Amino acid sequence: MAANIMIVDDEKEIADLIELYLINDGYTVHKFYNGADALAYISAQSPDLAILDIMLPDIDGFTLLQKIREKHFYPVIMLTAKSEDTDKIMGLTIGADDYITKPFNPLEVTARVKTQLRRYTRYNNAAGAGGISDINNGKAQADGTMRETEYDINGLIINKSTHQCTLYGKEIALTPIEFSILWYLCENRGRVISSEELFENVWGEKFIDSNNTVMAHIGRLREKLGEPPRKPKFVKTVWGVGYKIE
Repeated sequence: MAANIMIVDDEKEIADLIELYLINDGYTVHKFYNGADALAYISAQSPDLAILDIMLPDIDGFTLLQKIREKHFYPVIMLTAKSEDTDKIMGLTIGADDYITKPFNPLEVTARVKTQLRRYTRYNNAAGAGGISDINNGKAQADGTMRETEYDINGLIINKSTHQCTLYGKEIALTPIEFSILWYLCENRGRVISSEELFENVWGEKFIDSNNTVMAHIGRLREKLGEPPRKPKFVKTVWGVGYKIE
């Protein structure tokens, strides 16, 4: 079944171009030129992925993103005509999975769409099928060791088989990327993980200098865990090196 992609961009030429490339790749596209129509659609339907322009004539892309994240975790890619890091960080902080700066190559957009859908599908398969896709379920690995499927760190419990995270008994709703970041840190508990290592293992792409994606997602993760910015209890910053969970 073809994935349903929502495109929201008031620049008709750009929206039509992205639509053309996505349809050629076999996707079903739902296209909107303003935020109000898009908001009506997401209130009634749940696409598999959304591509949102930040600058819209009525409701801006950030507001749409916030509305989506109130109920849904499907991937969201932001489009921005600005190259300032503040726009990118804001989008990532409030729940975006990726961003693309205009002008762009349409092939880049389709590649990013495929990457996000692949990750989201893998996440859902793991959650719905007891982790069949990429989880060892505690069985012995080739080297004879056991792979953990759950970590309990001072009241923070994360289970890879069910893709659930609880803090002091209360479930924390994490996006697939947030879950993957937290799991990777727990899996490497006590070791400092650089932004480069975290990005390349979670996103599966080459890290680029001055990439603030990891920092923005760490900030979002800490917010959900109720972490004080200066003295976080779980996800700690080792300045100039990276992040760790002790």
